[in-house]
Amino acid sequence: MVFVTRMVRAARLDAALYEEVEADRQAMGQALGVVLLSGLAAGVGALALGGAPALLVGTLGALGGWFVWASLTYLIGAKLFPEPETRSDLPEMLRTIGFASAPGLVRVFGLIPGARDVVFLAAAIWMLVAMVVAARQALDYRSTSRAIGVCLLGWLIQAVVFIVLLRWQGIDPGAIVR
Repeated sequence: MVFVTRMVRAARLDAALYEEVEADRQAMGQALGVVLLSGLAAGVGALALGGAPALLVGTLGALGGWFVWASLTYLIGAKLFPEPETRSDLPEMLRTIGFASAPGLVRVFGLIPGARDVVFLAAAIWMLVAMVVAARQALDYRSTSRAIGVCLLGWLIQAVVFIVLLRWQGIDPGAIVR
C-alpha cells in the first residue's frame, strides 16, 4: 500500500514525497517498479499503433530513458550547475526521477479510440513537470527556474542523442511521431 500511496503522491507533485524517496535508499526497487508500470502503460496505450511489440518497446524505452534522464539531470544539475546547498548522487536522482514517471500511468488510456495523442501529450507534460519537482528536491535547489533549466537542457541533449541514434540506424525520426 505504501507503494501505491507514493505513486499517487508523486503524480500529485508532492515535493515532500520526492524528499522522502531521495532519502530512502530502500526505495530503488519501488522507483524501478514505477518506471516499469509507466512503460507498460505506454505500451498498452500504443497497442493499436504498434501491436504487441509496443509493450516491449514501451517498457525498454522507459527503462533506458529513466537511466539516461536521471544521469543527465545528475551531471547537469549536480556537476555543471549546482547551488551551494546541492548534495546529490546518481542513486538519489534515479529514485526521484523514477517516481516522476508516475503520471505516465495514464497513458494506458491511449487505448481509447482517438485519445492516444492527447493522452500521451498530457502525460508527457505532466511527467516533465514531475521531473522538475523531482530534480529540484534531489538537487536541493531553492530555485524552481534552475530545476526547469536543468530539465530542459537534459531533455534537449537526450532528444538530440535519440535523433542521432535513430538516423544512425536508418530510421526517420519524423516517422516515429506521425
